[in-house]
Amino acid sequence: MSPDLLRPVPDDDGAPFWEYAARHELRVQCCAACGEPRFPPRPCCPHCGSFAAEWRRTSGRGRIWSYVVPHPPLLPAYAALAPYNVAVVELADAPRIRLVGNVVASPDAPLDSVPPSRLRIGAPVRVAFTRLGDVTVPRWLLERP
Repeated sequence: MSPDLLRPVPDDDGAPFWEYAARHELRVQCCAACGEPRFPPRPCCPHCGSFAAEWRRTSGRGRIWSYVVPHPPLLPAYAALAPYNVAVVELADAPRIRLVGNVVASPDAPLDSVPPSRLRIGAPVRVAFTRLGDVTVPRWLLERP
């Protein structure tokens, strides 16, 4: 894993997401008043206006909702890995929640480890976690490779 890859910078609202990810748990913020999940994390529920929140564990399963295959010119650390994918994954147990990440062959595999020809909209995936410096990020594995 290249040390030059960009890493997320957790903020106060999203800090619990990254703390759970470090424990290999995929959780989403939900309103404790109306139960609606929300992502990205924020202090107030857009549905009912409540400031009460809780973090619910998800199954870690989803489907590819969309994806792109970036091509150069790219940032130097990414250019060497092209072509790789960036996928938007819709969570199975929270369909309005979509997370961005990479589909990889194994948790610590390089970003180019899954050929773009193997990706399909709607393909089932499951979460995997990998450490990037001081933060653990979710990545995605094809359920039926």
